Order: sequence, then structure tokens, then C-alpha cells
Amino acid sequence: MRFPTIAIIVLSLAGCSRSTPTSAPTRVLENVDFPVGDFALSDQNGNPVSEKSLQGKVWIASFIFTHCPGPCKEVTATVTRLQKELANEPNVRFVSVTLDPRRDNEAVLRDYAKQAGADADRWAFLTGDEAAIHNLFEKHFKQSVGAKPGSGVKSGEEFTGHSTRLSVVDKKGVIRAFYDGARSTRLPPEEAEAEHQAAMKRLVEKVRELAKE
Repeated sequence: MRFPTIAIIVLSLAGCSRSTPTSAPTRVLENVDFPVGDFALSDQNGNPVSEKSLQGKVWIASFIFTHCPGPCKEVTATVTRLQKELANEPNVRFVSVTLDPRRDNEAVLRDYAKQAGADADRWAFLTGDEAAIHNLFEKHFKQSVGAKPGSGVKSGEEFTGHSTRLSVVDKKGVIRAFYDGARSTRLPPEEAEAEHQAAMKRLVEKVRELAKE
């Protein structure tokens, strides 16, 4: 099994409010080897989804929540685009996990999936136990999220920041690459767009490469 030579990978954070930049992001991170491990959640139609049910498929994972006022919508739009670009890859799936399962129940996720134009046979929106989801996000997908405690927090501002990474997982359930699903806010718009398009091109190439393995 291949492991990166660094012990810790620091992933860029993009909050659900884009006002305050963090450190310079790493937009593409390839040649990693992180097993996702066991998890058990349910999709927007109440079907169980686990690492075992995804075995034999290459899948692209994203973490969002439906009332996010910031980059979650852009990340979801990026996955909608990828669903179209990879339509001819039968062994590719898309998995979006809510970071706010207390609000994002199956009915809410079904509506969100419909708005995204998701193919229910290929794109699952997952919910379940909040602690289990956050553990999966942080420990297994090597990403981080901050939460604002207290009852006075406004809707959409429950999380101070969360990664906008898309994780590419191979047929054996191993994360092989990360790509940012949102455009950089630290570059001029034209540069940010060019960077994003280049990253998505690399993602598609990586997915097709893994689908042949």
C-alpha cells in the first residue's frame, strides 16, 4: 500500500461564508492512499449505503449541507457537471454527505437532489448519525469542519468552515486524490476559473484511469 511521505496533510478550508481567507490552498492533491474504512449511512430514499455497497465502484465524495449559504451550492454544481461528463462510465458513482443531518433528513435531501438534477441510480445524498458523519469527514477523509456552539447561531452559519474538497475513491474503497470543488476566492476571477477547469480536467482523467483498474 502506498503512503505519502508526509504524515499530515493540511487541506484548504472554505467556510460557508467566504469573507475571511485562510492559508493558501492546495487545490489538487494526488497519489494519496487513505482507506475510507467502515461506515453505514442512508441515502435520500432511505436505502442503506456503506463502504461495502460501494465496493467495485469508483466514487467521488463531497460533504455539504443543504442550507449552506456559501460554497456548498458551488460544490454541488460541480458534481452535477461531473455527473454529465462521466455519464459513459458505468462504474462511477457520486456520494454527497450532509454535515448537518439534524436538519437534512431524507425528504430534505430528496428535494436537494432533485434541484441538483441528480441521477438517483448514480448519485446518493447521505444522512445519519451526526457524530459518525463528522468522524468520517475528519478521521477518514482527512478534512476538517468547525462548529459554532450556542442556540443563537443563525441558520447557515452553524459551521465556521469546512473543506470543499472532492475526494476520489477507488474500487477498493481507498481515497486516491483530492480536488477542490469550488473556485478559489484568492485569485482574480479569470485565473480562478482557469485553475478550476484544469483541476476538473485532472479529476475526470483520474476517475477514468481508476475505472479501468
